[in-house]
Amino acid sequence: MNKRSLALSATLWLLLLVAAGGVWAFDFSAMEKKVTPFTLDNGMTFLVLEDHSVPVVSFVLTADVGGTNDPKERTGLSHMFEHLAFKGTSEIGTKDYKAEQKAMARLNAFHDQLRAEQQKLNVDSTRIAALNDSITAAQAECDKYVEMNEYSTWVEQEGGVGLNAGTGYDNTSYYYSFPSNKLELWFHLESSRFVDPVFRDFYKERDVIKEERRMRVESNPIGRLVDEFIHSAFRAHPYGYALIGQMSEIDNYTPEAAMTFFKKYYVPSNMVAAIVGDVDPAQVKALAQKYFGRLPKAPKPEGVRIMEPAQTAERIVAMPDKSQPVLLVGYHRPAASDPDHAPLQALADYLGGGRTSLLYKNLVKEKKIATQAVAFPSFPGEKFPGLFGIFITPAKGITADSCRVVALAEIERLKNEPIPEAELVKIKARAKANMVRGMSSRDGLAGALANAQILYGDWREMFKELDKINAVTPADIQRVANTYFTRPNRTVAYIETVEE
Repeated sequence: MNKRSLALSATLWLLLLVAAGGVWAFDFSAMEKKVTPFTLDNGMTFLVLEDHSVPVVSFVLTADVGGTNDPKERTGLSHMFEHLAFKGTSEIGTKDYKAEQKAMARLNAFHDQLRAEQQKLNVDSTRIAALNDSITAAQAECDKYVEMNEYSTWVEQEGGVGLNAGTGYDNTSYYYSFPSNKLELWFHLESSRFVDPVFRDFYKERDVIKEERRMRVESNPIGRLVDEFIHSAFRAHPYGYALIGQMSEIDNYTPEAAMTFFKKYYVPSNMVAAIVGDVDPAQVKALAQKYFGRLPKAPKPEGVRIMEPAQTAERIVAMPDKSQPVLLVGYHRPAASDPDHAPLQALADYLGGGRTSLLYKNLVKEKKIATQAVAFPSFPGEKFPGLFGIFITPAKGITADSCRVVALAEIERLKNEPIPEAELVKIKARAKANMVRGMSSRDGLAGALANAQILYGDWREMFKELDKINAVTPADIQRVANTYFTRPNRTVAYIETVEE
């Protein structure tokens, strides 16, 4: 199905729902009442929602740790741990754990010696070469004891689907779905990798992360621009760190640093599991206590205390590159917990929420100076004050600066002319349709529950979001536009195309 057909299908689906009362009849209150929350003695929270329509269960385990928690000298470590969480335990992923332990200790010792040698003022190249040879041999010895991908293979062989994980600036989530008769297996597998993680293939995985960075940042002009953009916008807060880490700091990862990070942040009081599907809450609670109850109780780690100082002058990043031009505009805004979040969400939809949005109609359809114009209410995260972002791709032969001038003029006009009431009605309808669509799948619903609990400290907030959007007025949108869309509060970054 092509993109046009997909868009028409989505529109038709929405119209049919509205016509049949589907969107409007969706009972959020009834769904909220179906959620069974409980907390283990060690502090881990579980959210269970029964849905017996099919014998499937979706699981999302979210830890309140992400890129903002990375150590300054090892940015990207939260992402590295996400990779390591799939490497197994002392029982999963190994052919002989005792022998493997000895081999890994030998490999780590050679890496420690190599790092120490590389940090000397006068590096001994002969010593470096010898250590690299020793590392190659020690890695080969470790490989003999590894049962490759045993964790993921086990999940897939037992009918699991969608096994994956994701690290953001605000949190990290691990998720997949199982047939409901494999409920206890999920508890066994998922708890084991947090009770008894083994960081096998550590240095191989570190190299994978480095290659990821090369592909996403070094070799990707837009990736480099985004990197420069956030570094310029955030001078103090870790939203200005590269989520994947800086290359020199990735080289600085060690198994010891990763284990320290794990022990600090992957504690029960910092983790939430959302379970949606064909389950009995009482059985879930018993299994949770049996398996996750093994995690020792520990206090919730202190959150990020660094506050970004108010920006007092416009910041502009002009990045010369041979690629096509791209424009990024960001305005500092408060965290998602702030009352202005709902008006800013509505404003993002109106400005750049699709083909009917203000910027798309003006820049893409009418003036034909851009091929894409999108607005994001929260970037790069939501937990802390971040950015209201605008992303524009200029058309062939058009500079980013030309698009900037037109886009900023539209923003200024918006500050002086209230949004039409009819447009706000459409925005609210789309917000409800999007929420219904997100809740129409078990995995989407589980993810939303876990995210709300981590982000707001209360999963019920996800059911209040629509009420907040519905309460937004044209005056609210005009007020937040005038409050945040000011020149001193703005960061602009763009690719300036240069000739070969």
